Amino acid sequence: MSNECSHDCSSCGESCSERKEESLLAPANSMSNIKKVIGVVSGKGGVGKSLVTSLLASGMNKAGYRTAVLDADVTGPSIPKSFGIKEKAQGNQFGILPCYSKDGIAVMSVNLLLPDDTEPVVWRGPIIAGTVKQFWTDVVWDDIDYMFVDMPPGTGDVPLTVFQSLPVDGIVVVTSPQELVSMIVGKAVKMAKMMNIPILGLIENMSYIACGKCGEKISVFGESHLDEVAKEYELDVLGQIPIQPEISSLVDQGKVEEIAADWIDDAIEKLKNM
Repeated sequence: MSNECSHDCSSCGESCSERKEESLLAPANSMSNIKKVIGVVSGKGGVGKSLVTSLLASGMNKAGYRTAVLDADVTGPSIPKSFGIKEKAQGNQFGILPCYSKDGIAVMSVNLLLPDDTEPVVWRGPIIAGTVKQFWTDVVWDDIDYMFVDMPPGTGDVPLTVFQSLPVDGIVVVTSPQELVSMIVGKAVKMAKMMNIPILGLIENMSYIACGKCGEKISVFGESHLDEVAKEYELDVLGQIPIQPEISSLVDQGKVEEIAADWIDDAIEKLKNM
């Protein structure tokens, strides 16, 4: 440390014992009380993060917990449609008010702010990341036991903003049965470890299709590598979601809360015991 230290770390590049690590956590809205924040992530798109997010929020809501979904996938928001939310978000003197699903799950998504659901969000990364941060700081969430954050794919601006700005208590990594899943999971896991975020486990989507006559499980995308990947990264397997026409139909109708998702019971139990 220099003998002429001004004790103003913001203007100094030296690394010394005087330097204090500044927290990048953003304060939640003053009218919000959020106990647990769970991120739902993957290293690539199209694996079903939004479906898993919706099922986890619905499952915990059915278990008697007050749940919320922060849709951080700003350029590909699908959460409002899954829950059948058609109205737009309003505001008051305290901030933006979330919309609510049929069963009372609080939801905030950019599609709840756009005049038209089909209007594209053509924004650069920093603006998108700033919007996600505002969903935390400016939305009046009220009392929430579990907030689920539906992340965009990859390890870019938005995941980095969420991990740094929100007090994330753990993440669930969503996978699919394809061979490249190990590499994808590896990227998500390594980023979480870099950011000191606990990894709750893996959920595999599109895992199999069950024969309607005999019940045999058919691996449409090849044999699952889930157990191997879980062992490699020392993670828990929290569920395997099958391919079922009923799932797609209910999501398209905005009735994701009507899905009897017993395939993720292990994930629900783990969340309850956090």
